[in-house]
Amino acid sequence: MHTPHHSHSISGFLLAALLAGVTSGSALAGGDEAKLRQHALASQTSWSGLMVLAALFAGMSATPAAAMDGMEGHDHHHHHAAMAAQKSDVARSSAAYPVPDVKLKDAAGKEVSLRTALDTDEPVMLNFVFTTCTTICPVMSATFSQVQSQLDPKRERVKMVSISIDPEHDTPAKLKEYARKFGAGPQWQMLTGSVENSIAVQRAFNTYRGDKMNHEPATFLRAGKGKPWVRLDGFASAGELVKEYRQLMAAK
Repeated sequence: MHTPHHSHSISGFLLAALLAGVTSGSALAGGDEAKLRQHALASQTSWSGLMVLAALFAGMSATPAAAMDGMEGHDHHHHHAAMAAQKSDVARSSAAYPVPDVKLKDAAGKEVSLRTALDTDEPVMLNFVFTTCTTICPVMSATFSQVQSQLDPKRERVKMVSISIDPEHDTPAKLKEYARKFGAGPQWQMLTGSVENSIAVQRAFNTYRGDKMNHEPATFLRAGKGKPWVRLDGFASAGELVKEYRQLMAAK
């Protein structure tokens, strides 16, 4: 059942706050943030509602303007957006996901061995996206963008990897454009490849849902080679990812 685009309204104040980037934690008192969260959940059946949710959970204030532009005016799967909003709670688990020995391509078109790329002594942060996604992926990518700015570039190094679940469309050129849109730095690698290899990786991390439109938000972190993966299901904020990263490194 299609939900009307304007089934819930967003107040002028909230919209102005979102566009001005003042919905970050530093700009909100605890009580105000709680009200905004309630309003976002009440508006979850509209894209505007998800935008507010994105601002609250992903810290959109530092997201490149091009990325924000790409998130506006899309309505081709509002039902999925509503489901995403309802699943905003983050569930933490840990597992030893075996990294498949497959070849993918980076945004420069260079072939990359995924096992070699991930089985490293440095910490890794990984998610799955596709460039034409207008709900879950922009939120997760904006969160990765925020993580970059919150970590100390000299002392807190982490390898960030985003793997496409729509490799037929997501060519290296598309990934390069997507990386630019979200301000990806040199530590953030975006990978694509064959459909077969993409599905193999999704299955290995238990994220394959049969169709890209069934994509669910999940982020994976590992302190280094041989360590278990921490899985965060849901819209983990940049602050939550940074906190998890620091805890993993402290226990390493």
